[in-house]
Amino acid sequence: MSNLRDEALHIHRVNKGKLATHSKVPIKNAKDLSLAYSPGVAEPCKEIYDHKESVYDYTMKGNMVAVVSDGSAVLGLGNIGPEASLPVMEGKAALFKSFAGVDAFPICLDTNKVDEIVNTVKLMEPTFGGVNLEDIAAPNCFIIEEQLKKETNIPIFHDDQHGTAIVTVAGLMNALKIVGKSFSDIKVVANGAGAAGIAIIKLLYHFGVRDIIMCDSKGAIFEGRNYGMNDVKDEIAKITNKDKQEGSLEEIMTDADVFIGVSVGGLLSKEMVESMNEDPIIFAMANPDPEIMPEDAKSAGARVIGTGRSDFPNQVNNVLAFPGIFRGALDVRATRINEKMKIAAAEAIASLVTAEELNEDYVIPAPFDARVAPKVAASVAKAAMESGVARLHVDPEEVAEKTRKLTMIDE
Repeated sequence: MSNLRDEALHIHRVNKGKLATHSKVPIKNAKDLSLAYSPGVAEPCKEIYDHKESVYDYTMKGNMVAVVSDGSAVLGLGNIGPEASLPVMEGKAALFKSFAGVDAFPICLDTNKVDEIVNTVKLMEPTFGGVNLEDIAAPNCFIIEEQLKKETNIPIFHDDQHGTAIVTVAGLMNALKIVGKSFSDIKVVANGAGAAGIAIIKLLYHFGVRDIIMCDSKGAIFEGRNYGMNDVKDEIAKITNKDKQEGSLEEIMTDADVFIGVSVGGLLSKEMVESMNEDPIIFAMANPDPEIMPEDAKSAGARVIGTGRSDFPNQVNNVLAFPGIFRGALDVRATRINEKMKIAAAEAIASLVTAEELNEDYVIPAPFDARVAPKVAASVAKAAMESGVARLHVDPEEVAEKTRKLTMIDE
């Protein structure tokens, strides 16, 4: 681990971070200068003034995403503040560019106040084609995203919620094929009522799962529970745990088909897995230590196991989702990223694992599978057009081809 630490510090120190800006046009002589800046630059200014939507044609806006954080819930580090979160946001921007050719810029805000974050992002809307909210603690992350979706006209996407949910559901779609079960007849237990956990539950509900119980540190969440609740948990309680079961995670796990963990390491015991239904599916995504180690889950009878780690099979990695989602949304100038677009992204990711390839250790494509971003981008663009949130209508295959040309991961 010290080697990783030393190498990581070295590349950040010698490069002074991971991002730089460069000009798309040469500025090498007086003619170049007159076109890129005064007096020539006045012409696109006048065009945009007369037709505000043409800002997408004459500026970077149509391919520029703001990566916005307050540093309050960074990786497994917690509330480390805006300065300390900047390396993560730089990294996120680098992934946007490398995986889907999306330009992105980190914005780390020195406030945890919902209204200040919302107002700041709203004021930046003229510059950015979309906003990726990142590492903002619950419940503020839910409130901020909902307000911005209502008050802006560009895609707003909290990746910690929806990226994780989309990739998890994609993996679960394929895992269910292996065990011969369907969304409508499984019991799902989810542990961890933060951003990712809530989003996973909501997306599973859209896919037809109705027998879901969410647990937090105090046990099962149910409608009417009068301890450890908040507005978001109250909302999720209305669509989960229909029998209002009360009890610990251990008690709730009995006869479950699927466990989804976005909580803390070591929480799930072999005995809990053994109490599940036949051929249980485990997505243990706590980092760096999963809720149960894959070998322990296997020995307890688990059929399919996914984690958030790259050193185990079936890694749930958000990089499979967010680059392609924004590529597709930007290319049709979507006004939002809606549920149909998220469902399309999950189905696109799942579809890349063929029936011949599908096995217990391969239910999710690998992060560096160059097919993923183009497929996701095309599917998201198509869903945006079909659901009425696209301002441009394009051929989805053109979106896929553009993404293939822009990706840098297979160079």
